Amino acid sequence: MNSFNPTGDMERIKLRKSTATAKGGQAFLRLLDLAETHESGQIHRIAAFIAATYNGEAFTLNLYELRAVDEAIGDDMLLCIDALRWGQADLHTLVPDGDRRVKAVIEKWGLKWPEAQ
Repeated sequence: MNSFNPTGDMERIKLRKSTATAKGGQAFLRLLDLAETHESGQIHRIAAFIAATYNGEAFTLNLYELRAVDEAIGDDMLLCIDALRWGQADLHTLVPDGDRRVKAVIEKWGLKWPEAQ
């Protein structure tokens, strides 16, 4: 029988949030490193994913892209999505010089910001 334990539930959620954020930050760093240093069709998908995590309104993500990447890359993307779900931090803030690096990846891979309306 489950009993309601507000303190235990809050601690469990707090631990889950911090774990997801830490794992998501590590995964985001691996993906960012790939986008900065490698060249392939998969890397363009990674760059698009990174851009979508940076600004989801400007750069939309087709979730079917997860099917077109290697297993380890897809797993890292899912870790990032889990971190975003908990909303503790924007992923680019979890890596050194993240804002500049993400903007450079967006530029390097020719991803276009929407025109101002």
